[in-house]
Amino acid sequence: MALRRRAVREKVLQALYAYELSREPIDTIINTIVADLRKQPEAFAFARQLILKVLETVKELDELIRKRVEHWEFNRLAIIDRIILRMGICELMYFDDIPPKVSINEAIEIARSYSTDKSDKFVNGVLDSVLDDLRKSGRLNKTGRGLLDTPTTRS
Repeated sequence: MALRRRAVREKVLQALYAYELSREPIDTIINTIVADLRKQPEAFAFARQLILKVLETVKELDELIRKRVEHWEFNRLAIIDRIILRMGICELMYFDDIPPKVSINEAIEIARSYSTDKSDKFVNGVLDSVLDDLRKSGRLNKTGRGLLDTPTTRS
């Protein structure tokens, strides 16, 4: 993929943010925000797939997040943090070819760039916890070399 996946994930974040605020039809948002990726079919396909999977599974993703933020009112979490967590958990659960370490590191870096000063640590903690639970419950379906690495915690 010529375009770095981080740039694609940033477009996904923008699209999901636009959807969260506007509730415009997702195809309209994809055709507006992610349209420039069409020149790179693999990048566009990944972005579209991630956007649609996050929206398809949002209730499940939010429930996993809620379990880790019991002392916070879910709706008080920063919208950007919620979306980044949804994306990261979605990748952990439904994108078998992406190593968990990559999904978590990408989420941390995006949080560092787009959210608050403490968001990267918050995102890291929640995603590490979800990953640990997915491993323990046997729900982590990663295949291939390098896909079952142990989690890396960044400080």
